Amino acid sequence: KTGLRVSALGLGAASLGGIYGDYDEAQGIAAVHRALDLGINAFDSSPYYGNWRAETMLGRALRGIPRDRYVLMTKCGRYGADAFDFAPARLQESLERSLELLGTDHLDVLQLHDVEFGDLDRILAESVPALHAMKASGKVRFVGITGLPLRNFRRAIARGAKPDPCLSYCHATLFDNTLVDLLPELAQHGIGVINASPTGMGLLSSHGTPQWHPAPEEVKQLCRRAAEHCRKHGVEIAELAMQFSCSLPSIATTLCGTASVQEVEANVRAVARPIDATLLGEVRTMLLPIKNRTWIQGRPENNA
Repeated sequence: KTGLRVSALGLGAASLGGIYGDYDEAQGIAAVHRALDLGINAFDSSPYYGNWRAETMLGRALRGIPRDRYVLMTKCGRYGADAFDFAPARLQESLERSLELLGTDHLDVLQLHDVEFGDLDRILAESVPALHAMKASGKVRFVGITGLPLRNFRRAIARGAKPDPCLSYCHATLFDNTLVDLLPELAQHGIGVINASPTGMGLLSSHGTPQWHPAPEEVKQLCRRAAEHCRKHGVEIAELAMQFSCSLPSIATTLCGTASVQEVEANVRAVARPIDATLLGEVRTMLLPIKNRTWIQGRPENNA
C-alpha cells in the first residue's frame, strides 16, 4: 500500500556498521555505489549497527546521489545488544539523529527495531502512534515494525496497529520457511514485506556465524555440512540461499548485508541466474532435521 518500488535485492547496512567484522571504509562506500549501479535501490540501516556507524557510512556513500534514486530505510528503538528504548521522546530523538547522519530531510521507511525485546502492549499503544506522528510531520513517509518472532506481526494486526511494511528476518531461508505461511495475511492487510538475512545471519554461508549468533549448535553444525556440500559442487551456499529467498512470492525485497563490491556483484549475479533445482533439493533435504528451527529472542512472552 506504500506505492514504493524496490529492487528484489536490497542492501542491508549491518556490515557497514562492522557487525560482522571490520572492513575498509572506502570499499564499503564503493559497495553502496556498485549496488546502485547494478539496480539495487533499497537500503536499510539502524542506529544499532555499530553504534550509528552504519548510518554514518551510508550517509557518506549516498551524499550527492539524487534522492529519488533510492529508498532509504532505518530503524529506532534499539541502540545496543541490550539497549532498548521505545519511549516516544527517545524515538523522536533517534529520528533526528538518523536524518542528520544519513544526510536527508526525510526517510522513506522508519521501523521499530526488534519489538520482542520491549513491552509489546506499550509499544503498540504508544510507540507505533509516535511513529505515525512522525509520518504526519513529513519526516517519515511510512512506518513499520521489525522482529524475529512472527507472532508479533499478527498481534500488531489484531490490535489495529497495522504497519505499512514489516521486516522479518531468518524466516525465509533454506531451512526455515515459516514466513511464507504469514504472507497471505500480510497481503490481505496491504502490508509490504521486507525479508532480511536469507543466510540466517551467516548460518548459510562459507564464512560461518559470528560468536554472538544465537542459533543452537545442532543448527550451526548442519548448516556447516550443507555449506560444505555446496562447495563440493562449486557453489557458495549463501548465493543459493539468496536465490531461494528472492524466488518467494509476495516479498517486496530481500536484504543482504555486505561491505564488499565483489560480494554485491556476486549477489546480483546469483539472483539473476536460474536456481540449480537439483542442488536446492539436496540441500533442503540435508537440512530437514532442523526444518523451521528458530531461537528464543527477547521477552519470553513475546515468543510464546
